[in-house]
Amino acid sequence: MYDLAEENNTSCWSLSETDFGISNKTKNAASPHPGVNGNGECRDPSFEEPQIRGEPSDNPKPKFVAVTTLEDVQAVRCAEFHPGGQLYAVGSNSKTLRICAYPKLTDLREEHQTYQPMVLFKRTKHHKGSIYCLAWSPEGDLMATGSNDKTVKLMRFNVDTSNLEGEEVELSMHDGTVRDLCFLEDTTNKSSLLISGGAGDCKIYVTDCATGTPFQALSGHTGHILALYTWGGAMFVSGSHDKTVRFWDLRTRGCVNMVTPITQVGGVSGRHGCPVASLCVDPSGRLLVSGHEDATCALYDIRGGRNVQCFRPHSQDVRSVRFSPSAYYLLSGGYDNKLVLTDLQGDLTLPLPSVVVAQHSDKVISGRWHPSEFSFLSTSADKTSTLWALPPV
Repeated sequence: MYDLAEENNTSCWSLSETDFGISNKTKNAASPHPGVNGNGECRDPSFEEPQIRGEPSDNPKPKFVAVTTLEDVQAVRCAEFHPGGQLYAVGSNSKTLRICAYPKLTDLREEHQTYQPMVLFKRTKHHKGSIYCLAWSPEGDLMATGSNDKTVKLMRFNVDTSNLEGEEVELSMHDGTVRDLCFLEDTTNKSSLLISGGAGDCKIYVTDCATGTPFQALSGHTGHILALYTWGGAMFVSGSHDKTVRFWDLRTRGCVNMVTPITQVGGVSGRHGCPVASLCVDPSGRLLVSGHEDATCALYDIRGGRNVQCFRPHSQDVRSVRFSPSAYYLLSGGYDNKLVLTDLQGDLTLPLPSVVVAQHSDKVISGRWHPSEFSFLSTSADKTSTLWALPPV
């Protein structure tokens, strides 16, 4: 079994000026996923992302620094960057919603002392229960939150004042915990749509944000919905405790494909199918990554309709997976308290190098990349949310 969590697989990472310096060759590099698409781009070429190479070195790991740490009194479940990148929102089991400023990182050094972020907005008792999930609209003028009080709250946001504005809309169509949500843009009338799912009836609800009215309920899953992810305007995917990933297209108003990711590592151990705890799709819409409760991640070629490979970057549940903005790397967070970076450049059918880049003192619940910088947020059961970044070299 090829186990990426083993020390001998995480000790081959090196740090150098060319690895992490920003260069034009990075911008114009070939597709990072030739294993899926040998001659096309699988990333946004406008974003220049640092390179990480797996060469033996006395300095084996990229040294991400804890820039800020927000402390709460209960587990912090979710954090999301505003699309503009200048701030981020954090939701907690304490029912508290905060919006924090994203700091300047130009003077960041390895010996940096972690500090509390600047809180621009704070609302206690935002929900009657824990805040399980939150999302920003693509334009950044709307925010939505979901809770185990079975409601979704939809709010307008003013980026100039960093404040929520007007009356919030409370949606109560769910009959269980709202586990995830995401925004889509309805291209037919240029309005925002909100997709939400969770426990209870296992339905995915579509809400018109202009009217605050749920107008569609999508059925199919037979277990709690744990993750949602959207790309390309009308498409989104859902992951469930029923071990399946479903692909949805709002233009056809239904499920267009269903797969059960193979969570068997190296053809030796593992099993076919395990609850899907997290998922994401690369910017081109070609590659799906699903994180599972058996500590595995599965790669699926969407256009080819085939499983690419399964690997194990953690030793417990993989609760968060996200592509970096240019899709060179995958950030995963697990119940083993770790955040792991996996290199997705090259042939995805071959063993993938990975390295632990950050760690909490309790379970990691989510990890999110900054939209344009090589930094990320993590949230944890240790009652903190931390911003991590790579010092310039």
